[in-house]
Amino acid sequence: MQFGFTLKPEHSIAATLDLARLGESVGFEYCWLFDSHVLWREPYALLALIAEHTEKLRLGTCVTNPGTREPSVTASTLATLNEVSGGRMDLGIGRGDSARRVLGKPPITLANTEEAIKVIRDLVEGRPVTYEGTDLRLTWTGNWRLPVWVAGYGPMALAMTGRVADGVILQLADPDLIRWFAGQVREAARAAGRDPSSIKVQAAAPLHVGPREDGRERTRWFPALVSNHVVDLVNKYPREQLPDALTGYITDRTGYDYHHHAEVGSSNAGFVGDEVTDRFCVLGEAQEVIDKLRVLADAGVDQFNVYLMNGDESAQLQRIGRDVIPALR
Repeated sequence: MQFGFTLKPEHSIAATLDLARLGESVGFEYCWLFDSHVLWREPYALLALIAEHTEKLRLGTCVTNPGTREPSVTASTLATLNEVSGGRMDLGIGRGDSARRVLGKPPITLANTEEAIKVIRDLVEGRPVTYEGTDLRLTWTGNWRLPVWVAGYGPMALAMTGRVADGVILQLADPDLIRWFAGQVREAARAAGRDPSSIKVQAAAPLHVGPREDGRERTRWFPALVSNHVVDLVNKYPREQLPDALTGYITDRTGYDYHHHAEVGSSNAGFVGDEVTDRFCVLGEAQEVIDKLRVLADAGVDQFNVYLMNGDESAQLQRIGRDVIPALR
C-alpha cells in the first residue's frame, strides 16, 4: 500500500511547505491539495512551491473540476507544473462540490467531466485535440505522462472511471463499500476492453492515530462532507441501486454550510454518530490503525490518502510515518 496525504489550503504558505517536506521525509509518496478557490488558498500556486521544496512526492489536486477550471487552462497549468517538478503531477478530478456550490452553481455533468479528462490528458502528454470545434496542442509540453484519478461514487461516475481513468478516489474507509465500488470500476474497465487490474483504488479519508474518542471528535466532519455526495446520489438513483451502508446515515441530515467545510467541530456534523465515523475513517491506536489498513488493502486499496485536516497535522504525519507506514510496506 502507498500513502498520500491531503491538505486543506488554509495554512500559511510556510506551514504548508513544512508539512509537505515533513510528509516526504517520513515516507509518504503523494501530497494532494483540496481545490476550492473561494474557501481556501489557490492550490496550483501552492503546488508549484511544494514542487520546488520537495524531491520525490507526487503532487495533485484532490480534487479539481472542469467547471471552475477550464480544461485547456488546467492542462497548461499541469504541463508547466510537470516542468517545475520533473514530471511529478497527477490529476485528481471530479464534478465539483464545494468549489462549485460556494459559487451558487451545481456540479458539472459527467459527460463534460469525461470530455475534460481526455482533453487535459492529451494536451499535457503532447497530443493534439479538437475541443469545442477548435484544434489545440501544447507544442512546448515535455510529453510527461499524466495519471488521472476520478472521484465519485455513483454507478455512472464509476463506469466512466473504468473507461478513462488510471485510478478511482473513494472518499471513505469502509472496506465493504470499497469492495463494492471497486468492483464496479473494474467491471466497467473490462467492458471497455481495459485491464481491470490497471485501475488503482485510492481510499481518501481521515486517519488519526491516538485515543479513539479523540479521533472521532477530530474527524466527525468527514461523514458530513461525504453526505453532500450521498444526497446527490439519492436524488438521482433508486435507493435499491445504492448500498444502505452508504445512504442510511443521512436520514437526520438537515443541511450543510460550506463555509464550515472539512472543519473540526463543525455544526455540519451534528447528525453523524460514532458508528459511521468509525466506518468511514481509520481511528485508534497504531495497531488498530494498522489492522484496518490491512483489511482495506485486502479490499483492494492501493493508496491510502490521509485527509490531514484534524488540527494536529504535524504530529499525525510523524506518528503515521513512524508507527504505521513501515508496517504496511
